Amino acid sequence: MAKTKRTITTPASRWDPEFRLLIFVAGGLSIFSFLFYLQRHEIALYGDAIAHMNIARRVFDSRTPGPLQLGTVWLPLPHLLMIPFLAFDDLWRSAVGGSVPSLLAYVFGVIGMYRLMRGVLARDSESDASARFAAWIAALVFAANPNLIYMQTTAMGESVYLAFFIWAIVYFSESTQNPRRLTTCGLCLAAACLTRYDGWFLAATMAGVVALKVVAAALKPASASVPRSAAFKFILIAASAPVLWLAYNGIVYRNPLEFENGPYSAKAIEKRTQSANGPGHPGSGNPAIAGLYFLKSAQSNVAENPWLQRAWILLFLAGTGLTLARRTANRNPRHLTPLLFLLVPVAFYGFSVAYGGVPIFVPAWYPFSHYNVRYGLQLLPAFAAALGLIAFYTIEFKTVSAWWRAGVVAVLIVIVFASYVSVWNAGPVCLREAQINMRTRNQLETQLANWLQKLPPNSTFLMYLGDHVGTLQQAGIPLRRTINEGNHRVWKQPVDPDGLWERALADPPKYADYVVAAEGDPVWQATQPKHLPALVVLHVTGQAPVTISSAR
Repeated sequence: MAKTKRTITTPASRWDPEFRLLIFVAGGLSIFSFLFYLQRHEIALYGDAIAHMNIARRVFDSRTPGPLQLGTVWLPLPHLLMIPFLAFDDLWRSAVGGSVPSLLAYVFGVIGMYRLMRGVLARDSESDASARFAAWIAALVFAANPNLIYMQTTAMGESVYLAFFIWAIVYFSESTQNPRRLTTCGLCLAAACLTRYDGWFLAATMAGVVALKVVAAALKPASASVPRSAAFKFILIAASAPVLWLAYNGIVYRNPLEFENGPYSAKAIEKRTQSANGPGHPGSGNPAIAGLYFLKSAQSNVAENPWLQRAWILLFLAGTGLTLARRTANRNPRHLTPLLFLLVPVAFYGFSVAYGGVPIFVPAWYPFSHYNVRYGLQLLPAFAAALGLIAFYTIEFKTVSAWWRAGVVAVLIVIVFASYVSVWNAGPVCLREAQINMRTRNQLETQLANWLQKLPPNSTFLMYLGDHVGTLQQAGIPLRRTINEGNHRVWKQPVDPDGLWERALADPPKYADYVVAAEGDPVWQATQPKHLPALVVLHVTGQAPVTISSAR
């Protein structure tokens, strides 16, 4: 009896009414949640979000504007994406301009999740209905997550990176049918590499897999592989972004690893914190414990109840196990294997927390605090995919009754619904992290902004922006009216004696009308011996006192 030939669903066939409906749903959810948090004044709570917006702003709003204002440590693409929107003063002051790239990326991430799952599961026309249902499950689990919904309203980089992460896997998966998709995958990887360092680890993993395929084809010509030219082009594009960033740091800062071991790097910050507060963070030097803290942060992003959190881990393991089982059984292996890239964040954050000076604090474990809990969102695509896989295999399991299959799917929906309701009731942990860690700083910046607005228009300020740049944003004072640590030539190491910043610190009355100094910062250290007349000293619990002094 002749075998029936299976037809593979092509990527182009996925641009259908369902796809457009999902865009509408994701876009509506994105806009509604943005307006909700905007009217509550909660889109600019994170200090990092304020810093991202003002790094982008100072590229054109500075005494010394230009691309070198992008700095180091943080990768440049999110800032570049914000610039067209932050060029408008109202969008900068309200922080709306910093949110626009995140909002758009959220929608792209949701439709990417749908396309990924439908692509890997739609093996033939008979199973396409099951694949569509599973893809909707995965996309909605991803889209409805309360913490992602909040983060996509801010100028943080989580939703931007997740979009590039998901689409890189989408195109990698589709490259098994069309090798030209590897080029698009490489472009997504390059963008991911210029957004977060997670992308570097992902790019290295994908490049390694492609290289192994090329080697396997050379040793065994009959094995499935990609053309060498496509593989070489993919690796070249994926490697271009890290090489570019290393070259930028080497040329500008005289240190290719300035972002890794420079004075503003995570390691340097941790070292200063250790000297002040004792031993390092949990998981430091121990990848196993570090990985557990990352997994706990991932659980905290999907549920508040401990039992529901455990249920997500079990579902995650079940979905992963089903994928590996199908791969071992040699059933559609080339289509399922790319889903394993969704697990890359586990390894990346295990090593980053252990050896990269990147702490993660979760409220349920020592030190019972909130810090970088948002990193757990990087595992949300894997959670969503796992639930989609379970739903798909349940529907495809024809040896049991339809009622039994419907019951399993209903249980999945109930777990997701109960988990997300628990998060909304307690408040998204990412939002709480910002509220707890930034409450006193935001109070101080609001008070300081009110005082600066009372000073004569067009006054110039000598001010260290590393701590309280949000003050200027709230007050609507252009950054070019300040002399700050960015106004010097960074390639002059360790200092630039002829730089505007250094000259102003040495002689404030010659360059500025007023001096804004927080106790302990470089401006305070340079101007304290000069005994400038203080106009006001602001005190907020938990923050260093800030003094506004008259320089002239």
